[in-house]
Amino acid sequence: MKRPQMTEPQITDRLIKEHGLKPDEYETILKILGRTPTFTELGIFSVMWSEHCSYKSSRIHLKNFPTEAPWVIQGPGENAGVIDIGDNQAAVFKMESHNHPSFIEPYQGAATGVGGILRDIFTMGARPVASLNSLRFGPLSDPYQKHLFSGVVSGIAGYGNCIGVPTVGGEIYVHPCYAGNILVNAFNLGIADIDRIFYGKATGIGNLIVYVGSKTGKDGIHGVTMASEEFTDDAQQKKPNVQVGDPFTEKLLLEACLEAMKENLIVGIQDMGGAGLTSSSSEMAARANMGIELELSRVPLREANMIPYEIMLSESQERMLIVAEEKNLEPLLSIFKKWDIEAAAIGHVSGDGFLRIKWHDETVAEIPASRISTDAPMYDRPQARPDYQDELNTLDESKIEILTDNNDILLKLLSSPNIASKELVWQEYDHMVRTSTVVLPGMGDAAVIRVHGSKKGLAMSVDCNSRYCYLDPYMGGVHTLTESARNVASTGAKPLAVTDCLNFGNPEKPEVMWQFAEAVRGISDACLALEIPVISGNVSFYNETKGTAIYPTPTVGVVGLIEDVSKALTMGFKNTGDVVVLLGPSTGSLGGSEYLSLLHGIEKGLPHPVDLKMEKSLIELMVQLCKQGLLVSAHDLSEGGLAVTLAESSIVGNIGLEAELITIAVRTDTLLYGESASRIVISAKPEALNEIESIAKEASVPFNIIGKTMQNPVFKITLNGNTIMELPLTAISSAYKESLQRGITNARV
Repeated sequence: MKRPQMTEPQITDRLIKEHGLKPDEYETILKILGRTPTFTELGIFSVMWSEHCSYKSSRIHLKNFPTEAPWVIQGPGENAGVIDIGDNQAAVFKMESHNHPSFIEPYQGAATGVGGILRDIFTMGARPVASLNSLRFGPLSDPYQKHLFSGVVSGIAGYGNCIGVPTVGGEIYVHPCYAGNILVNAFNLGIADIDRIFYGKATGIGNLIVYVGSKTGKDGIHGVTMASEEFTDDAQQKKPNVQVGDPFTEKLLLEACLEAMKENLIVGIQDMGGAGLTSSSSEMAARANMGIELELSRVPLREANMIPYEIMLSESQERMLIVAEEKNLEPLLSIFKKWDIEAAAIGHVSGDGFLRIKWHDETVAEIPASRISTDAPMYDRPQARPDYQDELNTLDESKIEILTDNNDILLKLLSSPNIASKELVWQEYDHMVRTSTVVLPGMGDAAVIRVHGSKKGLAMSVDCNSRYCYLDPYMGGVHTLTESARNVASTGAKPLAVTDCLNFGNPEKPEVMWQFAEAVRGISDACLALEIPVISGNVSFYNETKGTAIYPTPTVGVVGLIEDVSKALTMGFKNTGDVVVLLGPSTGSLGGSEYLSLLHGIEKGLPHPVDLKMEKSLIELMVQLCKQGLLVSAHDLSEGGLAVTLAESSIVGNIGLEAELITIAVRTDTLLYGESASRIVISAKPEALNEIESIAKEASVPFNIIGKTMQNPVFKITLNGNTIMELPLTAISSAYKESLQRGITNARV
């Protein structure tokens, strides 16, 4: 192979700035090296010290998360978190963002987001079994947002369906704040044997470093740097920074890796994700307090004339880095050859602690591996509560007009893209592949899959109310965590652990940093109260365009365990003559509600405070009631309040409802559409009511009978004996199921 000509650029102030490095950061690099860096070294530091890889603005706050519990096997710091689910089995899961790439190139951005999170899971030795996603767009009346929406959904479907991992649920929100920065957060969960967990560590001096997967090309170079800066008018010019995915290759790579793990041929393994070969090699060496030496001329290349800088920074997809004993090289290569996957030994583990990069025997980079990460900048950035916050939080509900046509209000709420059925999206996803899905998308508050070979099931939900987080980042963070945990508990599962994907604007702005710190504090306090540790996650900053940031969107994913998956609960009413009960407080408030935003055009006030003691009692109550088989259905209250929750249970179950509410002290709209935490609507057989009420009383959870299901296909609510809402079931079902399709179809073109 002819050696490409190398031109080593002179390191100038302009070149340093183009690599996203601050002057003081560059000075630190000079101190670490004791000399001027090579061009390749400059690239290595620039990607590893980017916000995306180093978490330099967030680490100081993330350390406050609770991360330990008796069932936690691996917390933050590895490719994914791991929890014990019994029977020598573990659940491995994580959530990651692919926001910037998806805005630039929606199909490939979303597809490679799915591919990346899958690799994070199977690099731990787990077979991926379920995916979720959290997606946010600007108004779908905008043709470009429609293009982004269609491209992202197709990209998720295209990758997940081809590789054969079911997408079992998620969430979609639409708001003008996301018009310039859509969010694409991908979650995956896998199952592994506890004694077969693999880690990203380069141990054993002399062990070989083996490259496996697709050949390296020039796609994705400086992808993490692009993800660590704001968008300007030239966003579309950054398409070369977006990787291109190949799910068919990833499927082969997955199977080959799992087979090699089964045969005990792997010492350590790491996905080549953000920052590619640079991050995988340096992180594996640093975790083991070892060094790694690579000879880049042995790396399988897709394009001619690539230089070391490009090879190290490429983010070509479907690649892994493996540490293996020399005696196992041939059987390892044989497995990858059988699966038609490229594999080559490109280096070895050294004992001197250096990441040493060679190119045809010439050293082009030599950096202390641990210092690439340990000496990465960590900033305690200034925080400032925004000047507009007081005005934003001021809401006099007495001055809000009480709308009287509750039929019209309900139909409009059910038609909101933030509430309406996402069937249009789910029908593109294969959610039944691998035959593990028990609670299908749209049928329950959380997705539920069975753990094959046992009676167990795993429930999972991703959630965030970003409007709440904008109005009050702390309480918004509390609501985000508690809603996700409550969704999991509404299926009957006990919440066990959390992964997060924290999406915010520019952290160099004190107002954004205040939002971030407050949201993290809120999530942390809720995790501590509910005894649910954070075991993995991701931070995505710089989600703003031309100075306008998204609403704070600290998305969380909660995973829970249900001992008998056959008892998993769904949200739809099941039988006529069942009694409908509200567990938890009977009223909410209008601050930050979907009703206030959609019907009055107001996004002000404060989200209702969360009683964390009540929330914990309610979650434990739901797990107990499900275990005893006392419930028929369960659905938590969130956007749209009580009226929407009841309507969704009727629509999903295709069963009529007559609800009878009594109040003298609360506005009608607050009662029907107000939102607060710690509330779940359940249905049960009449003969089970006494026992349910007794258990709820013992748990100090309010218990109020509010209605009954009926054969007549009508949705009816009375208040103090007067009918205030009455609609045919077909009418509310049409509004709920068809509005998203109509919105997409009618978008301007």
